[in-house]
Amino acid sequence: MGICRDVKTGGEAKQEKRLGGNRAALFVYATEGLENMAFVSNAISLVTYFNGYMNFSLTKSATSLTNFMGTSFLLTLFAGFISDTFMSRFKTCFLFGCIELLGYAILAVQAHFHQLRPMPCKGVAPDAMNQCEAAKISQEAILFTGLYLVALGTGGVKSALPAMGADQFDEKDPNEAVHLSSFFNWFLFSLNAGALVGVTFLVWISTNQGWEWSFAVCTMAVLFAILFLCLGKPLYRINVPKGSPIIRFAQVFVASIRNGNLPIPEMTDELHEIHDKEAGKQEEILGRTDQFRFLDRAAIVRTNNGVSTSITPGPWSLCTVTQVEETKILLRMLPIILSTVFTNTCLAQLQTFTIQQSTTMDTSFIGFHIPGPSIPAIPLLFMFVLIPIYDRIFVPLARKITGIPNGIRYLQRIGVGLVLSAISMAVSGIVETHRKSVAIEHKMVDSVEPLPMSVFWLGFQYAIFGAADMFTMVGLLDFFYAESSAGMKSLSTAIPWCSLAFGYFMSSVVVEIVNKASGGWLASNNLNRDKLNYFYWLLAVLSVVNFVFYLVCASWYKYKKVEVKKVESSGEDEAKVELVGV
Repeated sequence: MGICRDVKTGGEAKQEKRLGGNRAALFVYATEGLENMAFVSNAISLVTYFNGYMNFSLTKSATSLTNFMGTSFLLTLFAGFISDTFMSRFKTCFLFGCIELLGYAILAVQAHFHQLRPMPCKGVAPDAMNQCEAAKISQEAILFTGLYLVALGTGGVKSALPAMGADQFDEKDPNEAVHLSSFFNWFLFSLNAGALVGVTFLVWISTNQGWEWSFAVCTMAVLFAILFLCLGKPLYRINVPKGSPIIRFAQVFVASIRNGNLPIPEMTDELHEIHDKEAGKQEEILGRTDQFRFLDRAAIVRTNNGVSTSITPGPWSLCTVTQVEETKILLRMLPIILSTVFTNTCLAQLQTFTIQQSTTMDTSFIGFHIPGPSIPAIPLLFMFVLIPIYDRIFVPLARKITGIPNGIRYLQRIGVGLVLSAISMAVSGIVETHRKSVAIEHKMVDSVEPLPMSVFWLGFQYAIFGAADMFTMVGLLDFFYAESSAGMKSLSTAIPWCSLAFGYFMSSVVVEIVNKASGGWLASNNLNRDKLNYFYWLLAVLSVVNFVFYLVCASWYKYKKVEVKKVESSGEDEAKVELVGV
């Protein structure tokens, strides 16, 4: 797994045995819940801050938010690279958590001091925002400095924290493997618990008490997240960085090109691998696979027997089979992640159009009115209930049938999520058709008054998509962590977040293309006249097509084969086990 300290004997081995486990994971859950509480509350409602406090137009506000969200998730790749190459995952989480803390502090200061913001636009219609005082360059500089420090910080935490939490369980130990299978479920649970507080409590604070208070609470939440992270340090298993995975990938491609004129050996024993490990160390050795065979040339050992030795053996001309297989794993994973981008595009549509739908509906609930930005609390509540049921009831039952610690295979879980995503889009189309029929029936097509239809009708599509997200996102995190090599765990757990980023960026492109191709299904700025139901049904059909593509990719994928070679300190006893990914 690429975890633990490099000590395996005597009292130190017993000490390491006491490290990790569920006790250590509790601090990871608390850290993620607090950090995500701050991040999600802003992701939901920052448009109102840009528009009401910074005097941005609605278009600029929406663009600024999507750029912020997309950049936050893309930066997980950068942070994952830093974590795998230069510092442990604990240090990565601490460093980037401090960066995020600084970003929220800057935003809180700007929101508090009116000198750092333009004068508010009072009594100005939304379509006349150009009459307001525009934000100065210095004011925008403060805003975007704080905002993108938050993006960088949350990107670092979200890339390294899941891998660090999973490091606390040894997948080679049957007892710990069961707990590892539950870790990502409860990680998502803590993530959603924080998000639920964010879209309710923090949204209420920003709406009723002001944004300076909201940003101040976010700052305190991240501060406490860092404190919880540090409190758990005596219990953590700390990984040792293994160097840049990107450089290792590049070495494989360069070496395979340089050896391009050599025949590929059929016998694995003819390829280069390091089998003699240093005493007291346990290393992961990956078994050879028959996909991307051209890369096997990187592990060909040049000899004097009829083969030129003009190239001096080195990391750019000779790689191990494990290094070659590490590269193959990444190549095999890419089609899987690409097939999940469209699901996140559907998620982005739900987060935008569903909130717009809610503004036309009755939002009253036992005497209270639900704010629009708090509508996403509906799927979060469903996931809050579904995750414990899945982990405590479904997984144990499935485990008895399949014998797999996770209950079902990673790719099967992701596939279930993609199917539920398509169903969610179809249900969204049905609900929107009903909403429009209510508007027509009560002659309220052009009315600004809420329709006599409860906003909880939207709960159907949100609940199904919440279940889809539970299967897909957790399945991806679990899959990428388990299937990646020991030296690229952080980078691998960052890849699923990038699927979210591309989903957000792709959503606006999809809307634009559909509008032009359909003649304006979504162009009238009036949902009662738009054909949003047609758009949802189109997304459902495309989701089915995307699922077929996923099935092809998943059937082609081959799980990695791992040989764990443990050499005792005496240097004499050796144990060898082959594990096949579930």
